[in-house]
Amino acid sequence: MRMTDIERCEIRPGRLVEWTLHPTTVTAAEALPDDARPPAYVQESHIRTARTVREDGLFVPTWLGTAFDMPGPVDLDVLQGALQTWMLRHETLRSGFRWADDEMRRFTLTADDVALHREDVGEFTDAAALTRYLRDRFDVAADALTWPNFLFTAVVRDDGTSVYAAFDHSNVDSYSLCRITDEIHELYAAGLEGRTVAAEPVASYVDFCASERTDADLIDDTHDIVARWREFIQRCDGKLPNFPVDLGLDPEGPLPEQKFLHEMLVDDADAAAFEAHCRPYGGSLVGIVAAVALAAREISGLEVYRTVVPFHTRIKSRWADSVGWYVGGAPIEIPVARTTDFDSVLRMVRAALREARPLSRMPIARVLALLGNDFRPTSPDLYSIVSYVDSRGIAGSERWQDLKAYGLIRVSYGDQVCAWVTRIQEGLQFACRHPDTDQAYKNMRVCMELLRERVVGVGRSGASTAGAVGAVGRVPGQMSQTGQMGQSGRSGQSGRVPGQQVVR
Repeated sequence: MRMTDIERCEIRPGRLVEWTLHPTTVTAAEALPDDARPPAYVQESHIRTARTVREDGLFVPTWLGTAFDMPGPVDLDVLQGALQTWMLRHETLRSGFRWADDEMRRFTLTADDVALHREDVGEFTDAAALTRYLRDRFDVAADALTWPNFLFTAVVRDDGTSVYAAFDHSNVDSYSLCRITDEIHELYAAGLEGRTVAAEPVASYVDFCASERTDADLIDDTHDIVARWREFIQRCDGKLPNFPVDLGLDPEGPLPEQKFLHEMLVDDADAAAFEAHCRPYGGSLVGIVAAVALAAREISGLEVYRTVVPFHTRIKSRWADSVGWYVGGAPIEIPVARTTDFDSVLRMVRAALREARPLSRMPIARVLALLGNDFRPTSPDLYSIVSYVDSRGIAGSERWQDLKAYGLIRVSYGDQVCAWVTRIQEGLQFACRHPDTDQAYKNMRVCMELLRERVVGVGRSGASTAGAVGAVGRVPGQMSQTGQMGQSGRSGQSGRVPGQQVVR
């Protein structure tokens, strides 16, 4: 699915309708006893970070969302039924957290206690005004520190309806978003025809949270995973790594605003050729990490590329259809200064990913707590990421372009670079949010262009010699505006899930 922000998802005017949890549902939640299942470490870290940043005086929206069209006249009652049925499949959407002193405690509604409330907001004749309204509404309705923390909306027109939905990140990841378009269309069609969609029960992310946390709490600071992270962080000068180019950051300055950059890198033919070249080494995920590592070398002249790679944690098939935040991170180091050609980098990356993958199953928040370091979160992103997902195998992906289907990223504040490279039916898309500085914009555009040139050059050459380091016509170190690596003063996905790759 194409990733973008709400300003670029082709919003058109119309009559806005929205759905949130019914007031009686919210009241019922207030009287619920505690659910013994704890938050996942990634949920707790996310919410605590939001609270810390808010206490420091800055409101930083971090929701994720989706957008897609439903052609033709739409029956809003049937659409509401489809949205409610979909929501009830996924327990995390009827589960929230409240504070008891400094402890987060979960509560969870039963499906029988949940109902949606519809409100007709009114007619919007200006697309820009509607976009601003939706962004601001989602910021409030999908806030990490409130509950409910999601909102469904629809913009109704005579020729069709556009659905826009936002969720606090604690409930969803990008893979969760990719499935929504097809599932809502299927449920809506069934509702129109008066039939029930036959579906297997969906495993609960709330159950996964409890299971993962139980396993994580069994380790102590002598565990090998903790030792590996300790050594990695020491080699990163005591910090988790940001993207290793000059981002123009002021270490003593406030958390900067961010800017969004997205383009199609290459078409499907070039993406397929690149994948074919990388397949013997583990596939496009390996190729993208290798190409980004070399781009960082060419921009900054670094000798070792260090990053945290996101891996999905849906390691059992029962979690494949579940909505939740199934992402962990693992540290890798690629000694790019030793490379002679692109294939040698592919071999390095493949070996590093295979070795690192098990580390992603241990939540990094648990590891950091055991390390005893002061990683007081002052930024919504703990570290920089470059994520790769092949979404072509997800149901309905062949219709995404016609349905104007997008995954939505809220771009607000942050000192890290978060990038997503996505294989869709049309080719490879690059999207990233980065600090809104001139230096970060210049270097991330250079990085994107180097990535594009590498993908095209490797794919079209069909031979490792054309993938030689420097074959894109630049000398390592000559791209940087300052010759310095970016410094920050502030201290995810591979496995067997449809749409995502396994590194073997």
